[in-house]
Amino acid sequence: EIIEKRRVIALDENEGIYVRDIKTGRVRAVTAQSYLLKPYEELWSKDLTPVVEELLAKESSIKGRAQRDQTRVVVYKAPHNTCVQIYDYKEKKARIVWGPDLVMLGPDEQFTVLSLSGDKPKRPHVIKALALQLGPDFMTDIVIVETADHARLSLKLSYNWMFEVDSTSKDTDKIFSVPDFVGDACKAIASRVRGAVAGHSFDEFHKHSAKLIRTAIFGLDEKGKIRNRFIFSQNKLVITNIDIQSVEPVDSRTRDALQKSVQLAIEITTKSQEAEARHEAERREQEAKGRLERQKIEDEAEAEKARTNLLKLQAESAAVESTGQATAEAKARADSAQIEAEAKVDQSRLSSEAEKIKAAAELAQLKARQESEIKHQKSLNELEISRARDLAAIESSKFKRIVDTIGAATLRDIAAAGPEMQLQLLKGLGLKSFMITDGNSPVNLFNTAGGLIGANVGQ
Repeated sequence: EIIEKRRVIALDENEGIYVRDIKTGRVRAVTAQSYLLKPYEELWSKDLTPVVEELLAKESSIKGRAQRDQTRVVVYKAPHNTCVQIYDYKEKKARIVWGPDLVMLGPDEQFTVLSLSGDKPKRPHVIKALALQLGPDFMTDIVIVETADHARLSLKLSYNWMFEVDSTSKDTDKIFSVPDFVGDACKAIASRVRGAVAGHSFDEFHKHSAKLIRTAIFGLDEKGKIRNRFIFSQNKLVITNIDIQSVEPVDSRTRDALQKSVQLAIEITTKSQEAEARHEAERREQEAKGRLERQKIEDEAEAEKARTNLLKLQAESAAVESTGQATAEAKARADSAQIEAEAKVDQSRLSSEAEKIKAAAELAQLKARQESEIKHQKSLNELEISRARDLAAIESSKFKRIVDTIGAATLRDIAAAGPEMQLQLLKGLGLKSFMITDGNSPVNLFNTAGGLIGANVGQ
């Protein structure tokens, strides 16, 4: 008997089914594979809250898909710049998926549904969403305020907001700590605006509405300047700007008073502009008259100055005419004296140059004469030295011949004989003077010859 026929269920990477074990009752999700149920397994239907079903059905209808199969794994595509919080009731912890990403719910997981305020003015639980927008974005609210003089006004304000959060930080779950961040932020801002407007009159608020509202929301820094950020630390929401779109009175009396005030302001502005234009025209007319008078005075001064110059030139012309002859004569005499002086200067200069040339010639002549005398004396000295050298050579050769004539034996005998014998021998030889020495004691023959010559000259 065939009780049930089962087929293999083909699943893509982004698809899955819920399978329950009949024996243990444990439910698990099977994804990204072809799966055939085992004999003790069955498909399990996952129930979702009506709100989640509605949101998923709305997304499916937009994409043209049929109604959700409850046995299939719940799949949700988190859009760009959003995040989705999923709570696991079995593990009792939440996880956050940052878009763009694909969310696949486990058997025990559920979406955290955001119930946000909407409409103008803001009403709670108007917007339902699975994904939290991170911004930057804007939201608009209408706030009813009352001034110090009991004028009730309707303010339409638009806020630029964003979440300052990083997916890698540890406190990212703070952004889901406030279920309705829109309503909470609008209430906080509206409270600040009402408190700031209540301390000022209608006229003051009408003139400085933007500054009062921005100061009330953002506050002032240490330098007294308006800040540009309003931070909600509990969920990291940041208000970066505020736009005052409209300011309208609530009751008719205030509207009439505002209209009269506006008309009066327009009338005052118009009259002020007319008076300013009239004053400007008068001022320009006075300036033109002043410039004209000043130009007339300047022209008269220039004419008087030109007349003075003319008279001065006429006087100078007359003076030149009367003193022209004397000036010409004086100038001629001065030129003659100058030419004469210049001629004397040139003559003196030329005489000085002639004396200089003459002295240079005499010096050159004296130098040449002295050089000639030096050369002559040098030549005489060289001749005398040559004569002395020749005489010495003659004496030397004469002595050599005498020695050769006498002979070595005769000289030895003379050396052995006494002085008388030597004298006689010398007289017999016809020698007037003679000197005998050995080779160990040298004799300067040049000086000896000079002495002999000098002795003969003296005799």
